[in-house]
Amino acid sequence: MGDYVCSLKADAQTIPVTGSDYYLVRFPYGTESYDPHAMHNPAQPDGVVSAYPDPRSGLIWPAHDAWADLYALLYWEAEEYTELRDRFVRDPLSLTTGYDSTCTEDRAITPGGQYIAKSWAIWVHPETPIGLMVKHNAPTSVKLTFSEFKLAYRL
Repeated sequence: MGDYVCSLKADAQTIPVTGSDYYLVRFPYGTESYDPHAMHNPAQPDGVVSAYPDPRSGLIWPAHDAWADLYALLYWEAEEYTELRDRFVRDPLSLTTGYDSTCTEDRAITPGGQYIAKSWAIWVHPETPIGLMVKHNAPTSVKLTFSEFKLAYRL
């Protein structure tokens, strides 16, 4: 059947102070590097139509049951934070199967901006969207100057 890839990218977005919660990174529709199987489509499989930057614009809906690779790239603007966290989440909005996080990482800060690349492999399912979530501990909102989120598998 071939390769299935959804590659999303977004320029600057503001990540608010979320307290103990994580923030779902959003991605514009129609600007994907690659999404031939419409896994990041505003007309979502559960019948809801999304518009960027609503939270659903952060979802990838896998087309099959598969063992998949997830990738993320995050460029954080230098700011008043001492900690950054990121994670991949199955059903981050609890729309279908319930919130299930994996590959949570807690990062100490180095001088200047923070530039993070991560990858993880998980089982994915068509009825369970996948998202990339982040948080920071700055006292005010922080700019994520660039982000990418990718899902890839082969059948």
